[in-house]
Amino acid sequence: MITKGIRGAITVDANTPEDIGSATIELLQEIIKRNNIDINLISHAIFSLTPDLNADFPAKYARINLKWKDIPMECYQEINVPNSLKKCLRVLIVINCGEEFEPEFVYLKGAEGLRK
Repeated sequence: MITKGIRGAITVDANTPEDIGSATIELLQEIIKRNNIDINLISHAIFSLTPDLNADFPAKYARINLKWKDIPMECYQEINVPNSLKKCLRVLIVINCGEEFEPEFVYLKGAEGLRK
């Protein structure tokens, strides 16, 4: 068994706990669905938010709403690069898998333009 990372990003409507929470859940559910992930195989997850998003921690919503209670998670603020995408939440999910697994990265809403 090896580990591979799955990247994803979504833009958040507003800097509120509700919007950060709903964006987090939407993004994670889509990543799980598209990659057919058994959450028991997730090693860890790293979240980052642009500096204009600081109302809450995305990991909290994964832990509470998606029951990721035993998955190590951390949240970070991204560097403030001029002219970069605003209100963007990103995640890197690291999973234990076989070598044949090909991850599908997921970019939603305004983040779709990040990886065309």
